[in-house]
Amino acid sequence: MIYGSQRLEIKEFSKAEELSGKLAFQQLEDKFMHSVLENDKKVIDSGKLISDAINQGMSSFSPDLMFEQLVKNYTIAKQLFGESLIRLVSGYEPDYIRKNTGIPEFQKELKEKIQQKIGELKEEGFLLKDNSLSEKGIELASLVLYFEELDKIVPKGLIGDKISKKTFVYGEKESSRLYKKGDRYRDIALKKSVKLAIRRGHADFGDKDLQVYEKQGKGQTYIVYALDASGSMKGRKIDACKKAGIALAYKAINEKDKVGLIVFGSEVKEFIEPTLDFTHLLKEITRIKASKETDIVSTLQKAIEMFPSEKITKHLILITDALPTKGDEPEKSTLEEASIARSKGITISLVGINLDEKGKRLAEKIVELGEGRLYVVRNLENVDQIVLEDYYGVF
Repeated sequence: MIYGSQRLEIKEFSKAEELSGKLAFQQLEDKFMHSVLENDKKVIDSGKLISDAINQGMSSFSPDLMFEQLVKNYTIAKQLFGESLIRLVSGYEPDYIRKNTGIPEFQKELKEKIQQKIGELKEEGFLLKDNSLSEKGIELASLVLYFEELDKIVPKGLIGDKISKKTFVYGEKESSRLYKKGDRYRDIALKKSVKLAIRRGHADFGDKDLQVYEKQGKGQTYIVYALDASGSMKGRKIDACKKAGIALAYKAINEKDKVGLIVFGSEVKEFIEPTLDFTHLLKEITRIKASKETDIVSTLQKAIEMFPSEKITKHLILITDALPTKGDEPEKSTLEEASIARSKGITISLVGINLDEKGKRLAEKIVELGEGRLYVVRNLENVDQIVLEDYYGVF
């Protein structure tokens, strides 16, 4: 290595990376992990098919019923299943199916293709004997969602940094100082150490030349991601919001922050207390299905219960496409609960997907009371970026 006019010889340098948030599936064999990593299209498509089925509100497959719907009324079948699911289960492009459903020979071929695909899923254990989704199938869908989202956010640089003023061992690299016994080797500032040795006229550097990064702290934060799973979220909306939740969990847990989950519709359907267990969150996010109306009051009440009482950073991210529809005075009750949450140290941000004007006005009041931020989403491709942006802004 050469700096300026002097040559420094580094005999050995090794880099160790700390891996966190490892996936630990119980039913899915390692071979499927390798298949997804190696971009095995058949395995990946099986995971996507299961994920699409869940996003459309399905918990089991009926190949005969699916075939009948496609042949009888393609428009209704498209609404029920979605184009992506139709493509994956049949092997045909949706438009091709629409144009050929009246041809008997094609009908026979289509039926066989659907039955064959469902049979393959059962053989691999992704479906149970009654064609309902198995836990192994959920895990495959989780794995595919995980890698799809990482493939999107990592190359685009969406995995940023959350900095606060608290002292914390997992802080970000800032200024440097001389190495002292007990410092971590992975904090060594190699380039700064080399430059210091050069300035001192050393041909190589020893302990006295080693520089290590000082750390600017990141105090632990508890985040609760509350996802609206009402009926209007079915399909692409809930898929985009799931991936945003996965991105949030991945980043926050790597930052040693705890993430909780609330799935709400007409009531709180599921919840996970703030945790560092990424795999658990990933699987529960994957299995979310959309149904019924929206009850944000119960969601705020549950969030208040889930956060610890001690003085730490507590933040709730609400993601919804409608505000709210349940209760005698849903708007009034929602604002009352938002005020109670803030009095307990919880800040609230809201990600609104295509909100109407009435919904937007209420959302503005919620985030004003919760001292958070409002994001109005028009493009579903940006939901993960918005959720991560909100996380980075939490102090």
